Amino acid sequence: MTNAYNTVLYSGATTDLYKRVQEHKNKVFKNSFTLKYNTDKLVYFESFSIVGDAFKREKQIKSGSRKKKVDLIITMDPEWKDLFEILKENQGEELIRMKKALR
Repeated sequence: MTNAYNTVLYSGATTDLYKRVQEHKNKVFKNSFTLKYNTDKLVYFESFSIVGDAFKREKQIKSGSRKKKVDLIITMDPEWKDLFEILKENQGEELIRMKKALR
């Protein structure tokens, strides 16, 4: 996730992407990094069938450089649009197709 100016990057893992992004957008967590830096724009995601794999990948992404994170984002979302709008419209089917097309 990022802010409106694409200057801050946040990565996290969740079992419910739609719900988690809504929480960030609604500023549910009052003392969170995402609230402090206003990061509520979904620009990249990955999905996993095993939760442990998702958390392992989260750590891998977090430990990477900003350039590596930007490169990942560009593979899915070169214009840095808010992918949550697509997620809302069609339950993420288009996002899943986009991700599969990149593999």
